[in-house]
Order: sequence, then C-alpha cells, then structure tokens
Amino acid sequence: MDKAGKTVALETLKGVFDESGAVVVTHYTGLTVAEMTKLRGMLRKDGAQLKVVKNRLAKIALDGKGGDAAQELFQGPVAIAFSPDPVSAAKAADEFAKENSKLVIIGAVMGDEVLDAKGVESLAKLPSLDQLRGKLIGLLQAPATKVAGVVQAPAGQLARVVAAYGNKDAA
Repeated sequence: MDKAGKTVALETLKGVFDESGAVVVTHYTGLTVAEMTKLRGMLRKDGAQLKVVKNRLAKIALDGKGGDAAQELFQGPVAIAFSPDPVSAAKAADEFAKENSKLVIIGAVMGDEVLDAKGVESLAKLPSLDQLRGKLIGLLQAPATKVAGVVQAPAGQLARVVAAYGNKDAA
C-alpha cells in the first residue's frame, strides 16, 4: 500500500472508531471466502460492517482510545465489525462465532472502554436499538388503545340499551 492509500485507510479507520457504538475485534484465521461473505451478509442485515485492517494503522487510528488494553487487541490477522448501534455488530459477530469456530472474538472498543470476549458476549445478549425502539413504541401505543376501549365501552353499552328498549317496544 502506498503512502496515499495508507492516509486514506487511516482516515477511514479514525472515522470508524469515532462514529461506531462498538468496534468488535476478531481473528479470522482459516475462514474461507464463502464464510467471510456469509459473515458480511449477517452483519449487513443488522446494519453493521466487517473490515479487515492492518494492525499498525488501527493502533494509530485509535489515537489513545482505550489505552494499552485497546492496543493489545490488534495482534495477528484482525477483522473489525462495527456499527453505529453498539449491540448489532456484537450480536451478529457472536452469532457467527457460535456457528463457526474459526472466527474468534478477541474483544471490543466502545468509546474509551475496552471489553474482553466475555464482555462482547454480554453485549450481544442485549436488545438492539431497533428492538428497544419497537418495545418503546409498543408501550406508548398500548395505553392509548386501552383508553380508547374504555371510552368507547359506555357508548356501546348505551347503544345496546337503547336498541333493547326499541326491540321491546316493537314487540
């Protein structure tokens, strides 16, 4: 890679570390192209991405985030999974790692926090941002429908009483 290419890659990585909710660091030794494509598809479905990175560039792009613990994550053949939502990249990577033992999750960088493999697994168990939004909307809509049902109930009962009197008089 020439100097201009390294500069572009470095700026891209800085953007990834700044804008991502969490950056999951993995070792991908032994994965075939088909398996990497499947992993990328799983991540893309959840709004995340996978990028194979050069360790030296990643360490420079970290720019001190996470301290020495974050620097130690970048050793060997490293690929990073990242997304704006801290949970979706961890969830997809953890799911794939359970299916395929060749993908090993090393840890993650969340802002200035550094997570180990257990921390990433715990993060993957949390609901994603979209799931939380869905639950919140469901909670907000549920009381409104209950209120509408309660308000309509007396009117419906009154209509049935009037109809019953009308049928009684007709008979």
